[in-house]
Amino acid sequence: MFDVLVYLYENYWRPDACPEPRQLSRKLSAVGFEREEIQEALDWLEGLAGAADSAEHAAPGSGLRVYTDAESEHLGEASIGFISFLASAGVLRPPMREMVIDRAMAIPGGPLPLEDLKIIVLMVFWSLGEEPDALILDELFVADEDRLIH
Repeated sequence: MFDVLVYLYENYWRPDACPEPRQLSRKLSAVGFEREEIQEALDWLEGLAGAADSAEHAAPGSGLRVYTDAESEHLGEASIGFISFLASAGVLRPPMREMVIDRAMAIPGGPLPLEDLKIIVLMVFWSLGEEPDALILDELFVADEDRLIH
């Protein structure tokens, strides 16, 4: 599913630039994605659209976020740390943070790998039509072992 999401991010500027779901499904299939993977991604994106609508109408929240036991277990320490880092840096406003958590909780299994969480963060920006700045894109795309320390 995450490969499909990355493909959409790379090939469509915004969600409204994507074709309707049936046509998009055919295009993704033609590119080589499996039917089940496509359906999972489309279902997840539908949830993302709902979360974006809710976030648009949400009252501004505080910066403090207390995670439930289920969220802590599902997200894992690394993902919660990364969300906290982005929130404290002012990159994830509270409604965006809640979208990230909502969509991360929609992924089966756990704890969620940090690489998957980074794709979720990227897709939240994408769904809102926002482009993260270059330093944040670097955090989302470059693996720690590939970073050059100057």
